[in-house]
Amino acid sequence: TRQSADHSMAYIVATLIRKAIELKTETGSVPTGGGAHDELWKAAMLSPFDYKEDETAVFNELARDIMGRISFKHGGAEYDAKYPDGIPTSIQITDAGGGAHDSGLVMYPAGHARNETADLEDILQHKFKMHGQIALNKPTAAINQLSDLQGKSPEEIQNIYMFDIHVRGGFG
Repeated sequence: TRQSADHSMAYIVATLIRKAIELKTETGSVPTGGGAHDELWKAAMLSPFDYKEDETAVFNELARDIMGRISFKHGGAEYDAKYPDGIPTSIQITDAGGGAHDSGLVMYPAGHARNETADLEDILQHKFKMHGQIALNKPTAAINQLSDLQGKSPEEIQNIYMFDIHVRGGFG
């Protein structure tokens, strides 16, 4: 279900991989810019549409196939000792040709407060705009209205939530 997928690391990872595969199929490559592969993160970022209970999302055959190949393994005492300073994680992928790809230990993934390689501000702006397009007629204007609060006048703060919402009767 949508609720199960939202809490499933296997679904989330499989869907990110599926979206990267689809990007490469459609365009011939995946975006590579940014210190933490920021452009790929933005291109493959999950949205509410990735949790629809249909064949494009939750019941997508490729995502389900990838999920069936995913296994999780506890990192052991070395990883435990590094938490909660960071989020010690690693991922190993074996491609169709048998090639192994290993991230190595990642302590501060993109989005973590101590990550110094990702342009978090740019990634968040992309996420805000992506989600805003679902419900707002003018997402960029609404994002600007909700940003830089310390620079806003009392009148602007009073009207901070005054923007048009696009009523769709559900998303999709």
